[in-house]
Amino acid sequence: MWRRLATAGLGSALVGALALTIVTGADAARKSNKVVHLIVTSEQISPGGTIADEQVTNFPGFGCSGGNVSPEVRWSGAPASTKSFAVTMYDPDAPTGSGFWHWVVFNVPATANELPKNAGDLKANLVPPGTIQSRTDFGVPGYNGPCPPPGDKPHRYYITVYALDVDKLGPDQNTSAAVVGFNIHGHTLGKGVLMGKYGRAK
Repeated sequence: MWRRLATAGLGSALVGALALTIVTGADAARKSNKVVHLIVTSEQISPGGTIADEQVTNFPGFGCSGGNVSPEVRWSGAPASTKSFAVTMYDPDAPTGSGFWHWVVFNVPATANELPKNAGDLKANLVPPGTIQSRTDFGVPGYNGPCPPPGDKPHRYYITVYALDVDKLGPDQNTSAAVVGFNIHGHTLGKGVLMGKYGRAK
């Protein structure tokens, strides 16, 4: 009986070791599938630099009177398997508990490598055909620039470009930024970030 128990114990140990090997192998495979780094640049925003008033919002009720012109955004280094791009602008320093989304763009064709200046103006029709600009935390689609509370330390505004493995995401222009972000992150092959800052005197 002892021999049977010992054999059973050995078998269990081997099964456990095999399972551990499989799990470890899967983890290693996931880690080896790294997200590719894209290079993101803009004529209007230098890395870590101050965002100009031209890019600041003039949305009613927020207290800013900028030009609300979205910056040009260029990118390079996307994987050859990229099927579309998405671009977002996000302020993690906004006093909301969850940051603030200023721009959400997706279904940008894989052949594109930029969004031109003022592409965030829906009436200007400057984005590539098929591109969708969805609802931001201002409650409307399209670009609306920085406008932090007066006296705050300058906020950081992250423009992120994502290379995606699908031609089209499911959301439409009325979808919230959080839901679009969920879809983006499930299909990301590569991404790059450009960060600018903006603050207002008290």
